[in-house]
Amino acid sequence: MLIAGALLSVRALCSNRDALRQIVQDECVVHWAQQHSASPCERVGAGYAVLADRKGGAHFLLIPTRTMSGIESPEVLEPGAPNYFDAAWQARDRIVAVVGHGVPRSAVGLALNPKHARTQDQLHIHIECLRADVAASLQSNSERIAGAWSRIEVAGWHFDALRIMGEDLGASNPFRLLADRFPDAKETLQDYSLIVAGMQFKEGPGFIVLTGTGLPGELLLDSTCAAARSDPVAAPRAQRRMVPAEIAANKAVSTGT
Repeated sequence: MLIAGALLSVRALCSNRDALRQIVQDECVVHWAQQHSASPCERVGAGYAVLADRKGGAHFLLIPTRTMSGIESPEVLEPGAPNYFDAAWQARDRIVAVVGHGVPRSAVGLALNPKHARTQDQLHIHIECLRADVAASLQSNSERIAGAWSRIEVAGWHFDALRIMGEDLGASNPFRLLADRFPDAKETLQDYSLIVAGMQFKEGPGFIVLTGTGLPGELLLDSTCAAARSDPVAAPRAQRRMVPAEIAANKAVSTGT
């Protein structure tokens, strides 16, 4: 009976497309204001909260405290809007806390899914490690990626890619970069995945921004953080392309973020 009840609770939560907004606005923000405690979130910052994903592992979500549905929300392009991806990058210390050892910047990935691939209607950025094959593919392509958008293949999938230099994203807002990429992007943002991967270029630290419509961005990430392990044999997904059937299976077992 207890197991059946727990399963019903999980299903009920998964069916609530407003669950993330409710957790952040009705619990995390309230607790922070009243008790200076972010619970059940990890932290509450200026306009955002960081929440551990219920799937577990080294998987966290950056969620705005204001109501906005997703990548297509006009609020992300407002003048003076917070750089949510930069805030998500600053929260990568939560990954380190879970895995128990240092994680190189080139192993960290941030991802936002397109509208058709999400089951929560509150904007949220996934904070995890990159899949080992994705990290390896980006590393091998890194010197070909410049400060202008170009087409590259990453672990068997095609994306538009852009290089950003710097320790942090700072004034480089991936939402704005995407909106400026295509003439009609503002009208079709809901169709795009947006991924930011940390990178150590020969010229110094930076990032690779990826965007495309063929693959939910979350599927480039790995909550086991195999890419950050010292033993390369421990990275079971290295150099392996995710096939369409596997993508469908992953989406089917997703718990709704």
